[in-house]
Amino acid sequence: MIKVNNLTKSFSQTKKPAVDDISFEVESGKIACIIGTSGCGKTTTLKMINKLVTPTSGDIYVNSLSCLGHDDVQWRRSIGYVVQKAGLLPHLNVFDNISLLANIKKRDKKQIKERITYLMNIINMQDIDFLERYPKELSGGQQQRVGIARALMENPSVLLMDEPFGALDPITRGSLHEELLNLNRELKKTILIVTHDISEAFKLGDQIILMDNGKIIQSGSADDFRDRPVNLMVKNFIQGQLND
Repeated sequence: MIKVNNLTKSFSQTKKPAVDDISFEVESGKIACIIGTSGCGKTTTLKMINKLVTPTSGDIYVNSLSCLGHDDVQWRRSIGYVVQKAGLLPHLNVFDNISLLANIKKRDKKQIKERITYLMNIINMQDIDFLERYPKELSGGQQQRVGIARALMENPSVLLMDEPFGALDPITRGSLHEELLNLNRELKKTILIVTHDISEAFKLGDQIILMDNGKIIQSGSADDFRDRPVNLMVKNFIQGQLND
């Protein structure tokens, strides 16, 4: 579960907040997507949840645990984080990229190998040869799969994804959408995805959160947005995105 209460982030006292007093909740095991135009505050919100950006005010709960007073590093290590283009370390092979956090935590070597074998099956990269390859030897879709496996290595209950499919071609993107949905039917993680693509949000999200100028304009299901937009701005945003 992710719960955000009255979250605000101001980078300057003289400018409008990047995130302006927002509140929302993502139920355990569900996928939520934050959408909106560039600069609306969606990525800043995701980074605050992962304690990469410090809120000006408000609170964040993950599984009823407040971020306030919680050690930043330990907080981040308890949450899976996936970024666009996977963010793999180029000098490490697939095995070492996936096991990076487990090695930092000095996990048992046998358990690490067993976990990686399991994850490689989950992401449909079962061939053992993949483990010795370096990121430059993988396709974009394969790199993104490895990034997801790395985020799942420590079996977090919450997964944050920042434009995870934005750099991929449409066919690969569609394939990974299906794999993510299938994966979460099995693993039942709580997933929060930042995307600019309304079609992607409608396909993946049990819940969609539309932001504009740092505020939440509407939150609900895809049907709510299609059939019950709260104002003309929402209606025009949805129609404009779907018609592109």
